[in-house]
Amino acid sequence: MKKLFAALAFCVLAGIAYLAWVFVTLPNVETLVHTNPRTTALMEQRAEENHTKLQPLRLWISYKQISIHLRNAVLVSEDSAFFQHSGFDWTQIKESARKDWDEKRLARGASTITQQLAKNLYLSTSRNPLRKVQEFFIARELEQHLKKERIFEIYLNVIEWGDGIYGVEAASNRYFGKSSRELLPEEAAVLAAMIPNPRRYTPGLNRAYLEKRKSEILDHMVRWNYLERGEYNDARKRAVTYRASPDR
Repeated sequence: MKKLFAALAFCVLAGIAYLAWVFVTLPNVETLVHTNPRTTALMEQRAEENHTKLQPLRLWISYKQISIHLRNAVLVSEDSAFFQHSGFDWTQIKESARKDWDEKRLARGASTITQQLAKNLYLSTSRNPLRKVQEFFIARELEQHLKKERIFEIYLNVIEWGDGIYGVEAASNRYFGKSSRELLPEEAAVLAAMIPNPRRYTPGLNRAYLEKRKSEILDHMVRWNYLERGEYNDARKRAVTYRASPDR
């Protein structure tokens, strides 16, 4: 019994020590209110993995300049309750946990846009539960200090959209040869479809998947009144025209 109590006491003390370390090492997210990040933890990780020189973010586009179709496509595919929750979608978290338990595996979690941004900016792609604790507190900091539109703006400007492609402006130019201001609904849906696995779900590698997922996202957009019926019908009819040789 004494050994059991000793083990429990050790676990409690270790947990307290870890939480104290997390709080001490929390990044100062207030700098993001007016300053755009030039690099992210994910960019640094990819540069190290590929043995390449880290290239800072060069293209930035403000929230209101990004195509409304792209913003809405990302919302319906990644975090439909983004503007209603405070950083965590507890309903989705419960559903994801239940699905993981039923399938006896760790699937892609119910991470909100805020949580994804916390991970991209400051952490790694590891699924270590301890890393999720850091993500939780960083996401809370982001929600406390930044407006929703600013969180979404940073997210769209830093996330990965293919090997070495970061941010919506770079992605839009790479795949469609245009600014993200000009994205059509079907093009926006394709970019949104890439987000869960941006180095696998690319036009050059998985175009069939992207076409299928594009249709699903457009269906959600019209169902949730992000698209007029006429816009939806036109988007379904138009073939997506990619920039020559979208091999990433």
